[in-house]
Amino acid sequence: MNEPAFVVVFPSIFAKNKQSLLVSNIKKILKIQNQRYSTITKDDDLIIIDANDPVFASSAINQLFGVGQVSIARRTENKFNGIVSTVAKIGTSLLLRGEVFYVKVEGHASGYLPKDVEIAATSALIEKTVDMDCKPGTEAKHDKLIHCYLTKKNAYVSIFLEKGHGGVPYNSQEEQILCCIFDELSAISCLEAIKQGFDVRILVCYTTDANLMELVKMTNRIIPRLPSSSVTLDFCQIAIKDTAKTLQQKILVTSGVLCQLAKKQKIQRVCLSLSPLVFPVWLIEQSLDIVTKSKLIPWIALAGLDQAIIDTAKEIGLGKYLSRIEKLGSLRFTKSKDDVSGIIQKAVKSHQSVTVKIGPNNIHDILDSLEH
Repeated sequence: MNEPAFVVVFPSIFAKNKQSLLVSNIKKILKIQNQRYSTITKDDDLIIIDANDPVFASSAINQLFGVGQVSIARRTENKFNGIVSTVAKIGTSLLLRGEVFYVKVEGHASGYLPKDVEIAATSALIEKTVDMDCKPGTEAKHDKLIHCYLTKKNAYVSIFLEKGHGGVPYNSQEEQILCCIFDELSAISCLEAIKQGFDVRILVCYTTDANLMELVKMTNRIIPRLPSSSVTLDFCQIAIKDTAKTLQQKILVTSGVLCQLAKKQKIQRVCLSLSPLVFPVWLIEQSLDIVTKSKLIPWIALAGLDQAIIDTAKEIGLGKYLSRIEKLGSLRFTKSKDDVSGIIQKAVKSHQSVTVKIGPNNIHDILDSLEH
Protein backbone atom coordinates (compact mmCIF):
# COMPACT_ATOMS: atom_id res chain seq x y z
CA MET A 1 0.00 0.00 0.00
CA ASN A 2 1.82 3.07 -1.31
CA GLU A 3 -0.70 5.74 -0.37
CA PRO A 4 0.72 8.46 1.89
CA ALA A 5 0.04 8.26 5.62
CA PHE A 6 -0.75 11.39 7.60
CA VAL A 7 -0.43 12.19 11.28
CA VAL A 8 -3.93 13.17 12.42
CA VAL A 9 -4.30 15.10 15.68
CA PHE A 10 -7.68 15.15 17.43
CA PRO A 11 -7.70 18.17 19.77
CA SER A 12 -9.08 17.49 23.24
CA ILE A 13 -12.58 18.75 23.95
CA PHE A 14 -11.24 21.88 25.71
CA ALA A 15 -8.60 22.58 23.04
CA LYS A 16 -10.93 22.79 20.03
CA ASN A 17 -11.17 26.57 20.41
CA LYS A 18 -7.39 26.81 20.83
CA GLN A 19 -6.31 25.06 17.64
CA SER A 20 -3.93 27.81 16.51
CA LEU A 21 -1.92 27.54 19.72
CA LEU A 22 -1.94 23.75 19.50
CA VAL A 23 -0.61 23.97 15.93
CA SER A 24 2.12 26.34 17.15
CA ASN A 25 3.11 23.87 19.89
CA ILE A 26 3.10 21.00 17.39
CA LYS A 27 5.51 22.93 15.14
CA LYS A 28 7.77 23.61 18.13
CA ILE A 29 7.88 20.00 19.35
CA LEU A 30 8.55 18.67 15.83
CA LYS A 31 11.43 21.13 15.44
CA ILE A 32 12.84 20.16 18.85
CA GLN A 33 12.62 16.46 17.96
CA ASN A 34 14.15 17.10 14.51
CA GLN A 35 11.04 15.75 12.77
CA ARG A 36 10.52 17.14 9.27
CA TYR A 37 7.15 17.79 7.71
CA SER A 38 5.90 19.38 4.51
CA THR A 39 2.54 20.79 5.64
CA ILE A 40 0.32 21.23 8.68
CA THR A 41 -3.29 21.90 7.76
CA LYS A 42 -6.71 21.90 9.41
CA ASP A 43 -9.58 19.71 8.25
CA ASP A 44 -12.68 20.64 10.26
CA ASP A 45 -11.69 19.92 13.89
CA LEU A 46 -8.66 17.84 12.92
CA ILE A 47 -5.04 18.91 12.49
CA ILE A 48 -3.32 17.06 9.64
CA ILE A 49 0.48 16.74 9.43
CA ASP A 50 2.23 15.46 6.32
CA ALA A 51 5.39 14.28 8.09
CA ASN A 52 8.49 12.61 6.69
CA ASP A 53 8.35 9.99 9.45
CA PRO A 54 4.77 9.69 10.75
CA VAL A 55 5.70 7.21 13.50
CA PHE A 56 8.25 9.44 15.22
CA ALA A 57 6.25 12.59 14.51
CA SER A 58 3.11 11.17 16.13
CA SER A 59 5.15 10.05 19.15
CA ALA A 60 6.61 13.55 19.56
CA ILE A 61 3.22 15.25 19.19
CA ASN A 62 1.59 12.98 21.76
CA GLN A 63 3.88 14.38 24.46
CA LEU A 64 1.87 17.60 24.29
CA PHE A 65 -1.22 18.52 26.27
CA GLY A 66 -4.28 19.58 24.31
CA VAL A 67 -4.30 16.33 22.33
CA GLY A 68 -7.28 14.02 22.68
CA GLN A 69 -6.04 11.38 20.26
CA VAL A 70 -3.32 11.12 17.64
CA SER A 71 -3.30 8.69 14.76
CA ILE A 72 -1.39 7.66 11.67
CA ALA A 73 -4.03 7.40 8.98
CA ARG A 74 -4.74 7.03 5.29
CA ARG A 75 -6.94 9.65 3.67
CA THR A 76 -9.73 9.14 1.16
CA GLU A 77 -12.64 11.23 -0.08
CA ASN A 78 -15.82 11.32 2.00
CA LYS A 79 -17.74 9.06 -0.37
CA PHE A 80 -19.55 6.04 0.98
CA ASN A 81 -18.21 3.31 -1.33
CA GLY A 82 -14.65 4.63 -1.24
CA ILE A 83 -14.65 4.78 2.56
CA VAL A 84 -15.98 1.23 2.88
CA SER A 85 -13.35 -0.02 0.44
CA THR A 86 -10.51 1.81 2.25
CA VAL A 87 -11.62 0.61 5.70
CA ALA A 88 -11.80 -2.98 4.43
CA LYS A 89 -8.41 -2.73 2.71
CA ILE A 90 -6.61 -1.21 5.70
CA GLY A 91 -8.40 -3.45 8.18
CA THR A 92 -7.30 -6.54 6.25
CA SER A 93 -3.67 -5.39 6.32
CA LEU A 94 -3.81 -4.75 10.09
CA LEU A 95 -5.53 -7.93 11.27
CA LEU A 96 -3.73 -11.10 12.36
CA ARG A 97 -5.14 -14.59 12.18
CA GLY A 98 -7.95 -15.21 14.64
CA GLU A 99 -8.27 -11.60 15.83
CA VAL A 100 -11.60 -10.05 16.80
CA PHE A 101 -12.11 -6.63 15.23
CA TYR A 102 -14.43 -3.67 15.69
CA VAL A 103 -15.08 -0.94 13.12
CA LYS A 104 -15.83 2.50 14.60
CA VAL A 105 -16.79 5.43 12.38
CA GLU A 106 -17.21 8.96 13.75
CA GLY A 107 -17.57 12.48 12.42
CA HIS A 108 -19.55 14.19 9.66
CA ALA A 109 -21.68 12.14 7.26
CA SER A 110 -23.91 13.52 4.49
CA GLY A 111 -26.54 11.31 2.86
CA TYR A 112 -25.76 8.39 5.12
CA LEU A 113 -25.03 7.65 8.77
CA PRO A 114 -21.63 6.71 10.26
CA LYS A 115 -23.34 3.52 11.42
CA ASP A 116 -24.04 2.64 7.78
CA VAL A 117 -20.31 2.71 7.06
CA GLU A 118 -19.62 0.59 10.14
CA ILE A 119 -22.06 -2.10 8.99
CA ALA A 120 -20.90 -2.12 5.36
CA ALA A 121 -17.19 -2.08 6.25
CA THR A 122 -17.66 -4.84 8.83
CA SER A 123 -19.35 -7.02 6.18
CA ALA A 124 -16.55 -6.30 3.71
CA LEU A 125 -13.91 -7.19 6.30
CA ILE A 126 -15.64 -10.46 7.13
CA GLU A 127 -15.50 -11.41 3.44
CA LYS A 128 -11.86 -10.40 3.03
CA THR A 129 -10.65 -12.19 6.18
CA VAL A 130 -12.70 -15.36 5.95
CA ASP A 131 -9.51 -17.43 5.50
CA MET A 132 -7.90 -15.75 8.51
CA ASP A 133 -10.66 -16.76 10.93
CA CYS A 134 -11.16 -13.10 11.98
CA LYS A 135 -14.50 -12.20 13.52
CA PRO A 136 -16.34 -8.97 14.38
CA GLY A 137 -16.56 -8.03 18.04
CA THR A 138 -18.11 -5.23 20.06
CA GLU A 139 -16.88 -1.82 21.21
CA ALA A 140 -16.25 -3.31 24.65
CA LYS A 141 -14.62 -6.53 23.46
CA HIS A 142 -12.23 -6.65 20.53
CA ASP A 143 -8.56 -7.28 19.74
CA LYS A 144 -8.16 -4.57 17.15
CA LEU A 145 -10.03 -1.31 16.54
CA ILE A 146 -10.44 -0.15 12.95
CA HIS A 147 -11.11 3.57 13.39
CA CYS A 148 -12.38 6.01 10.77
CA TYR A 149 -13.12 9.71 11.20
CA LEU A 150 -15.15 11.69 8.68
CA THR A 151 -14.73 15.38 7.91
CA LYS A 152 -16.90 17.22 5.40
CA LYS A 153 -14.47 16.47 2.56
CA ASN A 154 -12.37 13.51 3.67
CA ALA A 155 -12.24 10.30 5.67
CA TYR A 156 -9.22 9.28 7.75
CA VAL A 157 -8.77 5.57 8.41
CA SER A 158 -6.30 4.88 11.21
CA ILE A 159 -3.36 2.55 10.81
CA PHE A 160 -2.40 3.39 14.39
CA LEU A 161 -4.44 5.26 17.02
CA GLU A 162 -3.25 6.40 20.44
CA LYS A 163 -4.99 8.22 23.25
CA GLY A 164 -3.61 11.68 24.10
CA HIS A 165 -3.16 13.36 27.48
CA GLY A 166 -6.07 15.80 27.17
CA GLY A 167 -5.95 19.20 28.83
CA VAL A 168 -5.30 22.39 26.90
CA PRO A 169 -2.25 23.55 24.90
CA TYR A 170 0.79 24.77 26.80
CA ASN A 171 0.58 28.45 27.83
CA SER A 172 -3.00 28.84 26.59
CA GLN A 173 -3.63 30.80 29.82
CA GLU A 174 -0.84 33.22 28.86
CA GLU A 175 0.19 33.31 32.52
CA GLN A 176 3.44 32.17 34.11
CA ILE A 177 3.34 30.18 37.34
CA LEU A 178 6.04 28.89 39.70
CA CYS A 179 5.63 25.25 40.79
CA CYS A 180 7.61 23.39 43.43
CA ILE A 181 8.53 19.71 43.17
CA PHE A 182 9.50 18.21 46.52
CA ASP A 183 7.67 14.87 46.48
CA GLU A 184 5.44 12.67 44.34
CA LEU A 185 2.23 14.66 44.81
CA SER A 186 3.93 17.96 44.03
CA ALA A 187 5.30 16.46 40.78
CA ILE A 188 1.75 15.54 39.73
CA SER A 189 0.59 19.03 40.75
CA CYS A 190 3.20 20.54 38.44
CA LEU A 191 2.08 18.22 35.66
CA GLU A 192 -1.53 19.30 36.20
CA ALA A 193 -0.56 23.01 36.04
CA ILE A 194 1.00 22.34 32.62
CA LYS A 195 -2.14 20.46 31.59
CA GLN A 196 -4.25 23.45 32.63
CA GLY A 197 -2.39 25.70 30.19
CA PHE A 198 0.09 27.63 32.37
CA ASP A 199 3.62 28.61 31.41
CA VAL A 200 5.34 26.66 34.18
CA ARG A 201 8.67 27.36 35.83
CA ILE A 202 9.85 24.56 38.12
CA LEU A 203 11.51 24.86 41.53
CA VAL A 204 12.96 21.68 43.02
CA CYS A 205 13.24 21.64 46.82
CA TYR A 206 15.39 18.76 48.07
CA THR A 207 16.70 17.62 51.43
CA THR A 208 19.65 15.31 50.65
CA ASP A 209 21.71 14.32 47.63
CA ALA A 210 19.75 11.07 47.36
CA ASN A 211 16.49 13.02 47.49
CA LEU A 212 17.84 15.41 44.85
CA MET A 213 18.55 12.50 42.50
CA GLU A 214 15.02 11.15 42.91
CA LEU A 215 13.37 14.55 42.38
CA VAL A 216 15.47 15.24 39.28
CA LYS A 217 14.32 11.91 37.83
CA MET A 218 10.70 12.93 38.45
CA THR A 219 11.31 16.36 36.92
CA ASN A 220 12.90 14.74 33.89
CA ARG A 221 9.61 12.95 33.21
CA ILE A 222 7.79 16.29 33.12
CA ILE A 223 10.01 18.68 31.15
CA PRO A 224 9.59 16.93 27.74
CA ARG A 225 5.94 18.14 27.93
CA LEU A 226 7.23 21.71 27.59
CA PRO A 227 7.43 22.72 23.90
CA SER A 228 10.88 24.23 24.36
CA SER A 229 14.39 23.17 23.37
CA SER A 230 15.79 24.22 26.75
CA VAL A 231 14.44 24.74 30.24
CA THR A 232 15.58 26.71 33.29
CA LEU A 233 15.11 24.93 36.62
CA ASP A 234 15.51 26.35 40.13
CA PHE A 235 16.89 24.39 43.09
CA CYS A 236 16.82 25.01 46.84
CA GLN A 237 17.95 22.73 49.65
CA ILE A 238 15.71 22.68 52.71
CA ALA A 239 17.09 21.64 56.08
CA ILE A 240 14.32 19.26 57.10
CA LYS A 241 14.59 15.54 57.71
CA ASP A 242 12.55 13.66 55.14
CA THR A 243 9.97 11.88 57.29
CA ALA A 244 6.19 11.60 57.34
CA LYS A 245 6.03 13.68 60.51
CA THR A 246 7.79 16.62 58.87
CA LEU A 247 5.60 16.73 55.73
CA GLN A 248 3.37 19.38 57.30
CA GLN A 249 6.39 21.55 58.05
CA LYS A 250 7.84 20.96 54.60
CA ILE A 251 4.61 22.18 52.97
CA LEU A 252 4.81 25.48 54.83
CA VAL A 253 8.53 25.88 54.08
CA THR A 254 8.12 25.24 50.35
CA SER A 255 5.20 27.68 50.27
CA GLY A 256 7.44 30.35 51.77
CA VAL A 257 10.34 29.58 49.43
CA LEU A 258 7.99 29.67 46.44
CA CYS A 259 6.82 33.14 47.40
CA GLN A 260 10.31 34.59 47.81
CA LEU A 261 11.56 33.18 44.52
CA ALA A 262 8.38 34.19 42.68
CA LYS A 263 8.90 37.79 43.81
CA LYS A 264 12.55 37.64 42.79
CA GLN A 265 11.64 36.35 39.32
CA LYS A 266 8.60 38.69 39.03
CA ILE A 267 6.12 35.81 38.73
CA GLN A 268 2.67 36.66 40.09
CA ARG A 269 1.29 33.13 40.56
CA VAL A 270 2.51 30.21 42.66
CA CYS A 271 1.16 26.69 42.52
CA LEU A 272 0.51 24.94 45.84
CA SER A 273 0.67 21.16 45.59
CA LEU A 274 -2.24 20.61 47.96
CA SER A 275 -5.54 18.83 47.59
CA PRO A 276 -8.52 18.86 49.96
CA LEU A 277 -8.84 15.15 49.19
CA VAL A 278 -5.52 14.58 50.98
CA PHE A 279 -4.84 17.49 53.34
CA PRO A 280 -6.99 19.17 56.03
CA VAL A 281 -8.52 22.53 55.13
CA TRP A 282 -6.67 24.37 57.88
CA LEU A 283 -3.27 23.32 56.46
CA ILE A 284 -4.32 24.46 52.99
CA GLU A 285 -5.49 27.77 54.47
CA GLN A 286 -2.14 28.25 56.24
CA SER A 287 -0.33 27.89 52.91
CA LEU A 288 -2.80 30.18 51.16
CA ASP A 289 -2.25 32.76 53.89
CA ILE A 290 1.52 32.68 53.28
CA VAL A 291 0.96 33.40 49.58
CA THR A 292 -1.66 36.13 49.95
CA LYS A 293 0.41 37.93 52.61
CA SER A 294 3.21 37.99 50.03
CA LYS A 295 0.76 39.74 47.66
CA LEU A 296 0.91 36.87 45.21
CA ILE A 297 -1.84 34.76 43.64
CA PRO A 298 -2.09 31.15 44.85
CA TRP A 299 -3.22 28.35 42.55
CA ILE A 300 -4.25 24.86 43.68
CA ALA A 301 -3.94 22.70 40.57
CA LEU A 302 -5.06 19.60 42.45
CA ALA A 303 -8.30 21.01 43.81
CA GLY A 304 -9.71 17.72 42.57
CA LEU A 305 -7.45 14.72 42.00
CA ASP A 306 -9.06 13.06 38.99
CA GLN A 307 -8.27 9.72 37.37
CA ALA A 308 -7.14 11.39 34.14
CA ILE A 309 -4.08 13.03 35.72
CA ILE A 310 -3.24 9.78 37.55
CA ASP A 311 -3.38 7.95 34.21
CA THR A 312 -1.14 10.58 32.64
CA ALA A 313 1.34 10.25 35.52
CA LYS A 314 1.50 6.49 34.89
CA GLU A 315 1.95 6.93 31.15
CA ILE A 316 4.93 9.28 31.50
CA GLY A 317 6.72 7.05 34.00
CA LEU A 318 5.61 8.44 37.37
CA GLY A 319 3.50 5.36 38.12
CA LYS A 320 6.02 3.81 40.50
CA TYR A 321 5.64 6.79 42.83
CA LEU A 322 1.84 6.68 43.08
CA SER A 323 1.80 4.11 45.91
CA ARG A 324 3.43 6.72 48.13
CA ILE A 325 0.65 9.16 47.35
CA GLU A 326 -1.92 6.61 48.49
CA LYS A 327 -0.22 6.51 51.90
CA LEU A 328 -0.86 10.24 52.37
CA GLY A 329 -4.48 9.43 53.07
CA SER A 330 -3.48 7.62 56.28
CA LEU A 331 -1.40 10.49 57.70
CA ARG A 332 -2.64 12.53 60.64
CA PHE A 333 -1.99 16.24 60.84
CA THR A 334 -1.95 18.32 64.00
CA LYS A 335 -2.69 22.03 64.09
CA SER A 336 0.38 24.00 65.07
CA LYS A 337 2.07 27.34 64.43
CA ASP A 338 5.67 26.34 63.75
CA ASP A 339 8.13 29.13 63.05
CA VAL A 340 9.76 28.02 59.81
CA SER A 341 11.11 31.44 58.78
CA GLY A 342 14.71 30.44 59.55
CA ILE A 343 14.46 27.31 57.40
CA ILE A 344 12.92 29.35 54.57
CA GLN A 345 15.72 31.94 54.60
CA LYS A 346 18.40 29.25 54.66
CA ALA A 347 16.73 27.48 51.73
CA VAL A 348 16.49 30.71 49.70
CA LYS A 349 20.22 31.34 50.26
CA SER A 350 20.97 27.93 48.72
CA HIS A 351 19.07 28.84 45.52
CA GLN A 352 20.64 27.84 42.22
CA SER A 353 19.31 28.08 38.65
CA VAL A 354 20.29 25.62 35.94
CA THR A 355 19.47 25.84 32.23
CA VAL A 356 19.65 22.57 30.28
CA LYS A 357 18.95 21.60 26.71
CA ILE A 358 16.14 19.03 26.76
CA GLY A 359 17.49 15.70 25.60
CA PRO A 360 18.58 12.19 26.64
CA ASN A 361 21.20 13.41 29.14
CA ASN A 362 18.99 15.76 31.16
CA ILE A 363 19.57 14.06 34.52
CA HIS A 364 23.37 14.07 34.25
CA ASP A 365 23.44 17.60 32.83
CA ILE A 366 21.32 18.93 35.68
CA LEU A 367 23.30 17.20 38.45
CA ASP A 368 26.65 18.16 36.90
CA SER A 369 25.57 21.82 36.73
CA LEU A 370 24.63 22.03 40.40
CA GLU A 371 27.05 23.00 43.14
CA HIS A 372 26.30 20.67 46.03
